[in-house]
Amino acid sequence: MAKYIVLLGPPGVGKGTQAKVLAEEIGLLQVSSGDLFRENLKNETELGKLAKSYMDKGELVPDDVTIAMIRERISRPDCKDGAILDGFPRTPAQAEALDTMLASLNSRVAVVPYISAEESVLVERISGRWTCRASGHIYHEKFSPPKQAGICDIDGSELYQRADDRAETVVNRIHVYLTQTAPLVDHYRKCGKLVEIDGAQPVEKVTEELLSDMKKLLNR
Repeated sequence: MAKYIVLLGPPGVGKGTQAKVLAEEIGLLQVSSGDLFRENLKNETELGKLAKSYMDKGELVPDDVTIAMIRERISRPDCKDGAILDGFPRTPAQAEALDTMLASLNSRVAVVPYISAEESVLVERISGRWTCRASGHIYHEKFSPPKQAGICDIDGSELYQRADDRAETVVNRIHVYLTQTAPLVDHYRKCGKLVEIDGAQPVEKVTEELLSDMKKLLNR
């Protein structure tokens, strides 16, 4: 039976970094809902066109469209053993739809790591981010600054701060995520699948705890 991991965590907690490490350590592909949307929009697939029709009207893309994208992606051969889902589900309703979909594929959600940290830690991490304008390389003014201020080490392009990463918008992003995700966290906790990790620890320590706790559930 293929096993799926649902990775949860607020902005700035290092979820993306851990997803890449987990993918390498466990041997499962990382499937990001954000990347999946961009892929479908860029390639103008039928699902991409359908999603765009809602986005152009300023409406939320319905769950069934998102679920159809996820289903198509995990039906590909590289997901035959399962995958790490990043960014989906976001609500208990989506989680139940995911369970139904996976059951039809003789699969299941095996474990749900939830990486969290205090708001002050998250704000510091996000508001210090700067992005390479040419290729999107990420820097941090405190944790990984460029050799020359304002210039990308790799391609020499200008670094800029995304609107989403400015301090005045970061707190709202965190609050929105936590409000939307709290019911989902409770849902998976009640299912006995939630693994809670302190994301304020060093990256290596977070990885160590994640792998240790997850393997206990994966091997049940």
